[in-house]
Amino acid sequence: MTDPGAPSLNTSSHGTHARLVTRDAAIGYRGRVVADDLSLDIPDGSFTAIIGPNGCGKSTVLRALSRILPPSSGQILLDGKEIASYPPKEAARSIGLLPQSSLAPDGIRVADLVARGRAPYQNLIHQWRGSDEEAVRSALEATRLTELSGRLVAELSGGQRQRVWVAMLLAQDTPIMLLDEPTTFLDIAHQYELMELFRSLHEGGRTIVAVLHDLGQAARYADHLVVMREGRVVTAGPPHEVITAELIDEVFGLRCLVVPDPVTGTPTVVPLDPRTVSTEGHR
Repeated sequence: MTDPGAPSLNTSSHGTHARLVTRDAAIGYRGRVVADDLSLDIPDGSFTAIIGPNGCGKSTVLRALSRILPPSSGQILLDGKEIASYPPKEAARSIGLLPQSSLAPDGIRVADLVARGRAPYQNLIHQWRGSDEEAVRSALEATRLTELSGRLVAELSGGQRQRVWVAMLLAQDTPIMLLDEPTTFLDIAHQYELMELFRSLHEGGRTIVAVLHDLGQAARYADHLVVMREGRVVTAGPPHEVITAELIDEVFGLRCLVVPDPVTGTPTVVPLDPRTVSTEGHR
């Protein structure tokens, strides 16, 4: 029997509509459960960051939300329906995934790889159209790859290749974007540039779900945080409520101060010098 006080399947715990939810899901590989008893609402229109220690199941959850990895029990729902019930192309017009690492086919050029993001819109009747061309052009421009569009992907630096995969995701043009450590391989300037692009997409109405290791980035860009530890959700909510010194110590085992970012006012984690902590502990 359903608890009358529980949120409905399409409403998040704080009252915001959620298109993408999980209910009591167990997710794993080859019989090993990585994330268990997972009940999670992704508020529609939010920038949700999933944070937690290495190996806690963050990327596994993202793969399940993208329907790549089916749950062994429980439910993953998109608009109230089991996500696995959607035809692949229909699901891919709603949800796009930027994985941690990808391999480009040998000999493929930048523009051709980005164009693969339009595959969910192609069929026997509707093949390549002007709207597809425009989506690819816009994606290349947004990621500053226009001048590299004719280059072989294999010739690019790691950071440039990461931008190509982001461009392919942009060309897919989905309302929900799942990002698994999107700033991997990027220097600090390009990390900032890419996160600002995702912020712009979020402000334009897209739902962003990102696995992030940088807690400062998570607090600065996300408006909803999900904290995981050992395959379970510890807590979820706005950054200023979630990121506390007590939580960082509990989840990451790190003694710290949490202070406002001098530019944005968002929570910033400042690790304490362990020598100072040890000395103070003996006073």
